[in-house]
Amino acid sequence: MTAATAEADLTILVIDGDPDRAAVVERGLVEAGWLRVSVIGPSVNLLQRVQALGPDVIIIDLENPDRDTLEQMFQVSRAVRRPIAMFVDQSDSAMIRGAVEAGVSAYVVDGLRQERIKPIVDMAISRFNTFDRLIRERDEAQARLADRKLIERAKGLLMKNRGLAEEEAYTLMRRTAMKQNRKLSDIAQSVITAFEMEF
Repeated sequence: MTAATAEADLTILVIDGDPDRAAVVERGLVEAGWLRVSVIGPSVNLLQRVQALGPDVIIIDLENPDRDTLEQMFQVSRAVRRPIAMFVDQSDSAMIRGAVEAGVSAYVVDGLRQERIKPIVDMAISRFNTFDRLIRERDEAQARLADRKLIERAKGLLMKNRGLAEEEAYTLMRRTAMKQNRKLSDIAQSVITAFEMEF
């Protein structure tokens, strides 16, 4: 699958309460090669509707949003980890801060023009992917560190309570993990739990 094909296969959801503005966004997307576009308006159960549609990218267009509408959009942004481009006609620093904190990938003030939609959506996707990769890398590093701490603690308990050398304690846990087809950190947690129950 080429990058162009993959891009055309993206499903894009446009959230817009104004049919004329929604039509501008939809035309810009279709002309840019995105053919799978859905349009819905803001509603009471917006988050459930968005989750049910499962789009790859979300475009939110708000002409003059009130605080409640904006908060509802930010709720969607926080709950649905997808690239999100938000167009607004007016903004202030609190709205911008709220958008960034909610995970909006591109926040555009007074810039809804058909020819700008593709580059803005491309930027939103790129920024989201970069940020998402950084979060995954951070989470993986934290998980590895937590696993290492568990293994070290379990090794220490085996050394102290069973009189094993460090290498023996590690080998015992590793062999057990392989035999039981479990992760070494799971075995370490079992060792810690077992010793905690003894005392």
